[in-house]
Amino acid sequence: MTFDSAAPKHQLPVRVYYEDTDAGGVVYYANYLKFFERARTEWLRDLGVSQTQLAADKGILFVVAGLTIEYRQAAKLDDLLTVESMISQIGKASLHFDQRVLRDGMLLASANVRLCCVHAETFRPTAIPDALRNQFISN
Repeated sequence: MTFDSAAPKHQLPVRVYYEDTDAGGVVYYANYLKFFERARTEWLRDLGVSQTQLAADKGILFVVAGLTIEYRQAAKLDDLLTVESMISQIGKASLHFDQRVLRDGMLLASANVRLCCVHAETFRPTAIPDALRNQFISN
């Protein structure tokens, strides 16, 4: 996975709570997926895009179609993390995000997440609306 340090990226601070950890006080591996999901959702919000409105107005949803993840260091209870997100590729009906979790600049986990734009009723792939695509490209 590559993460272009020069490309614009969204940053979301995340505090590790007890509910995020296992019995040893270490973030449970699956919870990184929740951190990545929150960061993508907040990135959309910062663009003024509501997923609820997209479904209601345009009849589209973004669903995770695939991902790869690498874990490097453990995050622990009370850590303040930063989740960075950036679009690495835009297709006709898909978006690829490079995301990573850092603590004080140290890389803890990185992921490439492929989202697919689907019709809200049929869940079949559908093109990302041009206006939305342009908004993604310009940010």
